[in-house]
Amino acid sequence: MMLLFGLLGVAAVSLAWRIGTGLRQVGGELWVRARFDPTAYGLPSREQLDAGRSGPPPPADRAVAISAVAQAARNGDWRTAAAYVEEADRDWDERWSRLELLRQLADQDDAWLNAWRAARPRDCAAATVHAYLLLVRAWAVRGSGYAHTVPTERMSHFTALLGEAMDAAETAAPLASDDPGPWVVQIAAARGLRFPHDRYQQLWLELYKRAPHHWVGHVQALQYWSAKWAGSDKLMLDFAERAVHRAPVGSPLAGLYLLALDELDQRPRSATLPPARVVNDMLESVARSLDQVPAHDERLPRMRHLLAHRLLEAWCYEAALQQFRRIGPWCGAEPWTKRRRPAAAFDRARAIAARRSRRS
Repeated sequence: MMLLFGLLGVAAVSLAWRIGTGLRQVGGELWVRARFDPTAYGLPSREQLDAGRSGPPPPADRAVAISAVAQAARNGDWRTAAAYVEEADRDWDERWSRLELLRQLADQDDAWLNAWRAARPRDCAAATVHAYLLLVRAWAVRGSGYAHTVPTERMSHFTALLGEAMDAAETAAPLASDDPGPWVVQIAAARGLRFPHDRYQQLWLELYKRAPHHWVGHVQALQYWSAKWAGSDKLMLDFAERAVHRAPVGSPLAGLYLLALDELDQRPRSATLPPARVVNDMLESVARSLDQVPAHDERLPRMRHLLAHRLLEAWCYEAALQQFRRIGPWCGAEPWTKRRRPAAAFDRARAIAARRSRRS
């Protein structure tokens, strides 16, 4: 009977906490609507908020180009896809973005990709898309859960497919010795294959000497160095901090530090957070770096949302307000999309930044 009363007590406390949290959120939203005028702080009106996107839509010409590539692929035409990749030339981040589009199209129907590879067996772009497709299909088999939650049969299938992806990427690499694409695939596959640090570092150096500021390459490596894979909180943060300091003008690479903090947030019970002073200094550096990224960079909005959230948590209200002004009306991004009402969560966060900026 005592156990029953104890369980009922725990349940009651949990229910009360959830109700209290919900009431505080509702109360906060009511306060925002009643007492906060965003336009008075240079922010878009509440009616303009758009939770459907993280930032402005891509330019019309880019949307037209993507549509043309997709339509050609559906018609079995690989030449349009090949030309689309080559137009990126040596802008390796842009080239990878285009390879990502082709991988998505091939995941739906790879007949055009197989025709491309048959017609041009020594085309590095075609070989990289193939290797990348194998990589993504391997991760789809595994799923996103922790290793102990994945059935043994699925884990074996995952490992086998990763091995195929690694072999395909190794075959693609010599086809264009300066192209970092195959090495990005290897970096991602090596994480799942649990490469030891020294072997992984060899792959990383090959990627780094070809594209030292490759965005997706760094994102993949950040995961490898995290505690849930082959590293630790310290190794991951050290890697992210180096990326901030090395980020060239115009690159969003400094945003990697925000992804590292987000990774720590996913493990609140065991994560070792850096001292507040260190975090604040790094956030200032990230903000300065992101201010130099072209406004049309499609990676920028997500980083600004994360930065505004982190600055708010760090009580840097004026700096957070500046980010909210740069973000504009778009609120379809994390962390707001983790809430039941993203627009309301976004509105409340910018209201706090605005009102408290006057007191700081």
